[in-house]
Amino acid sequence: MKRRNKMLIWLLIIVLAFSYLKFFKHYPMKIDLQAKDDFWGLTYSPKFASELGLDWQETYLAILDELEVKNIRIPIYWDQIEKSPGEYDFSVYDYIFEEGAKRDVKFIANIGWRLPRWPECHAPSWIEDEDPSVIKEQTYAMLEFVVGRYKHRPEIVSWQVENEPLLNTFGECPNGDLEFLKKEIALVKSLDDRPIIVSASGELSTWRHEAKLADVFGTTMYRVVWNWWFGYFRYPLPAWFYQDKAWLNNLSKDEVIISELQAEPWVPNGTLADIEEFDYKKSFDIEQFRANLQFAINTDFKQAYLWGVEWWYVQKQKGNTSYWDLAQQIFSQQ
Repeated sequence: MKRRNKMLIWLLIIVLAFSYLKFFKHYPMKIDLQAKDDFWGLTYSPKFASELGLDWQETYLAILDELEVKNIRIPIYWDQIEKSPGEYDFSVYDYIFEEGAKRDVKFIANIGWRLPRWPECHAPSWIEDEDPSVIKEQTYAMLEFVVGRYKHRPEIVSWQVENEPLLNTFGECPNGDLEFLKKEIALVKSLDDRPIIVSASGELSTWRHEAKLADVFGTTMYRVVWNWWFGYFRYPLPAWFYQDKAWLNNLSKDEVIISELQAEPWVPNGTLADIEEFDYKKSFDIEQFRANLQFAINTDFKQAYLWGVEWWYVQKQKGNTSYWDLAQQIFSQQ
């Protein structure tokens, strides 16, 4: 009887824990979306915009002129700028920086081999089948060329070297290499004196190595995710969890940004281009958007860069302007 009771108690604990992750929303108690000045930014990927069937220039100009965003993180994809060995084409990124500069936009230039958006590692096709040691050597050459081209642009306020470079659980990439990352950072520092951002997963990393290497540390922040065991589930982590992680790593709140705040659905199958309303609302309805924004405000970090503007624009073109309108509301307050 005692053994049976223990089994029932453990079963109850498991059911309650599952329910807590799966069904409780974990929204902030108060949602007023009152952020401090210069808090909001976003990540824009012209490459991803094109993959969604968008005109990347039209989308970018809408970001600048409709949303009036003043802080933008731009991944400079290696496979876009060096499609043939030693032959560089920066026309996309020249346009982005020039148009942004006209509107007083400040940029984080994200450079390296591993950058935002699937498959995470974006080596050009002419080298992707080479041994990783060869790709690393070519990465140094690419970094030197990119920094050399853009270090005289005052609208670039910092360099982000790689993206979640030590995260081994996501993406089609080799395992993270701390020594390689250190050499990349040392190279960029030797070429330019702007701050270096290093990022890590907010939920799946201790931040131990990345925080030591960064002038500014960037955490990702996801609230609703999906995996094979639970399906969709919601992180129950409070805002102070991230604050305490910063403190444990000797980071002040002014040395931390949210480099990637979830502001789009999590897609287990298919793509964001074809996800239907029934499915995207499982992880990201408009109330979840508001809750994520407030959660970021509650961390009281230096800035938060939203992740998902390309999808908002797809929705806008389909006649659902709610996500775009909410983004416009928060950016207008800056």
